[in-house]
Amino acid sequence: MPPAHWQHFEHEADIGIRGYGNSQAEAFVQAAHAMMAVITEPALIQPRHLISIECDEQDPELLLVDWLNSLIFQMSTRKMLFSRFELELDGSRLQARVWGEAVDTGRHQPSVEIKGATYTELSVKQQDGEWIAQCVVDV
Repeated sequence: MPPAHWQHFEHEADIGIRGYGNSQAEAFVQAAHAMMAVITEPALIQPRHLISIECDEQDPELLLVDWLNSLIFQMSTRKMLFSRFELELDGSRLQARVWGEAVDTGRHQPSVEIKGATYTELSVKQQDGEWIAQCVVDV
């Protein structure tokens, strides 16, 4: 099995994010890392403060959108970025602990503001033993 990782993919004016993992939860975590990397260099974000997130959605694809939009909501309302994610999936229920810090524009130099995760190119699937979770984020 290849190690968990993430990547971006081209999509007109918006940005596609894709997470890979040995489990669906790991792919969701990697999608979150990909989303943070749209905004800034992930290594610049310190895991100083803990926030808990819960989502519940029967459809795995809608659960991915709900997860990412919950992160976006936390980023927007708390003015934070996140760098560490622990996520558990139990059927339709997602429980996550995420760590991050307040945005420091001088240090983080955010390149864009993500408005939301969309249903465009939305997919959560297992392929060749690897989980892939992807969507396009509106910037």
